[in-house]
Amino acid sequence: MTETDTSTATTTDGETADVLVVGSGIAGCAAALAAARDGADVLLLTKATKPDDASTDWAQGGISTTRGNPESLKEDIIDASDGTADPDAVDTLVAEADDAVEDVLVDTLEVGFDEADDGAFDYTREAAHSEYRILHVDAATGTHILRPFLNYVDDHERIEVRQDTAALELITAEGRVHGVVSDEESDGHPIYAGATVLATGGVGALYGRSTNPDDATGDGIAMAALAGADVADMEYVQFHPTAYAGDDPFLLSEALRGEGAVLRNGDGEQFMADYHPQGDLAPRDVVARAVETEREETGEVVLDVSPLEFAAEYPAIAEKCRDRGFEGDEIPVAPCEHFLCGGIDVDDRGRTSLDRLYAVGECARTGVHGANRLASTSLLEGLVWGLRAGEDATGFEAEAVEAPELSNRDPTLPERFAAEKFTRLTQTTDEYLGLERDPEEIARASSVLRRLKGEVDAYIRTRTARDLYELRNASVVALLIARAASENTESVGCHYVATDADESVPESPADD
Repeated sequence: MTETDTSTATTTDGETADVLVVGSGIAGCAAALAAARDGADVLLLTKATKPDDASTDWAQGGISTTRGNPESLKEDIIDASDGTADPDAVDTLVAEADDAVEDVLVDTLEVGFDEADDGAFDYTREAAHSEYRILHVDAATGTHILRPFLNYVDDHERIEVRQDTAALELITAEGRVHGVVSDEESDGHPIYAGATVLATGGVGALYGRSTNPDDATGDGIAMAALAGADVADMEYVQFHPTAYAGDDPFLLSEALRGEGAVLRNGDGEQFMADYHPQGDLAPRDVVARAVETEREETGEVVLDVSPLEFAAEYPAIAEKCRDRGFEGDEIPVAPCEHFLCGGIDVDDRGRTSLDRLYAVGECARTGVHGANRLASTSLLEGLVWGLRAGEDATGFEAEAVEAPELSNRDPTLPERFAAEKFTRLTQTTDEYLGLERDPEEIARASSVLRRLKGEVDAYIRTRTARDLYELRNASVVALLIARAASENTESVGCHYVATDADESVPESPADD
């Protein structure tokens, strides 16, 4: 390749697909399945090289159903969102929830959800749910859904799954998305598609402690935003209240509290009743701030699992504890980044503001979650919107247009550059864009992140490297979070703006 600026170098060489799906979690698999069922030839790209590289594989608690009462689930979703969820989006979710679960997970994939002694499904309950309505497999539901799903789509005659392949840029022309440039060649490989579906997952890698895989760098959100797509609700970064507090954190499912486990502070006291009428089963944002407050005031918070047959009922979680050298009934916990409620703004079919670009799963903002997500609705949202987007994305013809040819003039990357810059990014988000935020600190984060993105952009002009693009994507998404946080001065859901006069947790409504 000649030394030409990447903004002007173009190519039309490449390959085509009817529908291109980027991402291999439940949302991406659902989109690929729906498109293939509708007769499209589908190419599914994924950075993953094994199932546990996808966030879906890490999902523990389960997948919510309506259990025949959609209005009840709708009320719980809106209540958990602090009244900010889009009612129309929630209507779409609850109307299609049970059929989607039965069709894909039960009938097609034959997922072995736990059953009671009488052979009926063993529904569980999690925080802010008013009913037992969550299907699960132990507390490792994501693994038991994703792995058969990936095998099924990989065997489908109309779907090609290409692993260890990253999308680096969207191909756009006159407001329309025509595919992506992947990293399959040193200077980029164009893949043209009639429609493109982004299902790239969350943003956990932007934070030092997260329940997400390390490669959750916000790629789809960044690519879409850089191409001009609308994003929304980016300030709503949800922190799960009960992640293991030691090194190598992992999620301790809300199903534990749903079945009787309780939170205790360093003095051995149960404290959640002081913060919310629902106590240990309050919405996640309330519990997370309460846990952080009690950790600061009493030294630690533990999840007491002694009311459960812990090792027998939750063997996967018990094994994770043992792997970290911990055994006992009182597991130390702390809040940890868990889920982005916002993302690429989409409608009820997953359509973005750019023609023929769709987004589903955690990278999309459907409006279902508002300012705070209800437990066990993420897998459901990914399934429902994936199916809807995949079906809608068929029927378009791929068109080869001029695509960005990425520069590889200098294939070397200064040693430790990406790692060092990522460390600076996560330190910034942890300190200034975490569980509690302050307007001055949000502004400080924006300043640091702008400088960081400028440094990364300087290297991208001469190098094509996946970790460099991931760093760029992470810095773009972190800036979007900071910008949205600065524009929203109201504490709502998981966006909590502290002032000098505030306590760490709002006054409890328990006395109202």
